[in-house]
Amino acid sequence: MPYTANQPPRAESNDELRARIPGWGADLDPKDRPSVPRERFDPGATGAHWEFPDRQEEKWPRERSIEHKFLTPVFGTSSPPKGLSGVLRKFAYATYSEGRAAHWLILLGADRVDAIESHLKSFLTTRPDNPITETGVLSEFHRNGFSSRFGRKRVDLHHQWIDPILVAGPWIAAVCAIVWGARALAKR
Repeated sequence: MPYTANQPPRAESNDELRARIPGWGADLDPKDRPSVPRERFDPGATGAHWEFPDRQEEKWPRERSIEHKFLTPVFGTSSPPKGLSGVLRKFAYATYSEGRAAHWLILLGADRVDAIESHLKSFLTTRPDNPITETGVLSEFHRNGFSSRFGRKRVDLHHQWIDPILVAGPWIAAVCAIVWGARALAKR
């Protein structure tokens, strides 16, 4: 039973487990364990005044894994699901178990979609994202950035060739799409 001080009852007794599993229970005797004095189970010593923690208020329906009966008593609220990325996150939690790769792949995809949504949203502000300063490209020309890449066994040298494509590629694709759209509108 999660989130409570009570330990769940065992399905089998100690003797049954010892008979079935060789070596089971070798540390049951407190004399065999050096950490016994610190291992006492005493819920009253913690100062907790509850049997089950008070539940945090839900301001919107939270994502919850299908393995769990209910939401944990305390959960994060810093980034509520929004837009297409929120729809993807809700779909991943409602459809797939946390033990399935599909669950995590959808969540990874939702993170990428959220990043794209945030970049597009920045264009509607007075200070849009600046890919030159935010990626740290300018630091290559200061403080020995370029020369530190040679003569040392740096791991990032193996994928250095693809970094400009991954960083600049989406921006170049966005500019190309805008130019293509403007030409299509001009022809009409």
